[in-house]
Amino acid sequence: MAAIYLIRHGQASFGKADYDQLSDKGRAQSHLLGKHWQSMPTPNKLYAGDLLRHGQTLEHFLQGYQTQDSAVTLHSGFNEFNHVELLTCYDPRWKSFADMAASIGDKTDANKIFQKEFSLALEQWVCGKYDDDYKESWTQFKKRCVSALHDVIAQEINTRSALNRNRVSKETCIFTSGGVIAVIIQYLLGLSDEKTLVINQQTRNTSVTKILFSENKLSIDYLNNYSHLTLAGEDWVTYR
Repeated sequence: MAAIYLIRHGQASFGKADYDQLSDKGRAQSHLLGKHWQSMPTPNKLYAGDLLRHGQTLEHFLQGYQTQDSAVTLHSGFNEFNHVELLTCYDPRWKSFADMAASIGDKTDANKIFQKEFSLALEQWVCGKYDDDYKESWTQFKKRCVSALHDVIAQEINTRSALNRNRVSKETCIFTSGGVIAVIIQYLLGLSDEKTLVINQQTRNTSVTKILFSENKLSIDYLNNYSHLTLAGEDWVTYR
């Protein structure tokens, strides 16, 4: 069996005008994961979504892992859903995302307010009643994520078939986002949309989910592992 590690990005700027940017803590979380990976099998392939936070997480992971010479394949299939679009479709006032974020940011309970707004926007998107309002519906997003997973698996199986299998490593890392990881878990375990949203909310920054695969089998080994953060201290554990 070969392994795929789905790695969520480090803490980004949730609730800010520019979410797609790691915070200082997010960069440090990624570095911690890289240091932790020194005791794990060396990945032979690295994939990443093409969002800024994916690339920054990978960059600081490699610094912690102490290597700079790893080839990376960008794959937009592992990009997160567009949370700005979800918010603007839910409430037109979010069309000025920077203004709304700045307004909420002035309040003492800003994080709670934003999280409530975002949860309601997410539920509206998932319910399927307003699919025509979105460039990418929930159903389309799920298909994209699963298709991206199978694309990577097919590429790895083809590579191993073409080469001497004993000389090809069986470890692949994919740097992506919480929504993508939750949907892939849903696909593998046959979960409902409701339970998938719960998984999305519980996935920690830089957590690792391990998938095992062969030519005729696909399963989860473990999910949402963030022990590298708890070892550094509970203050390092974040959700957004």
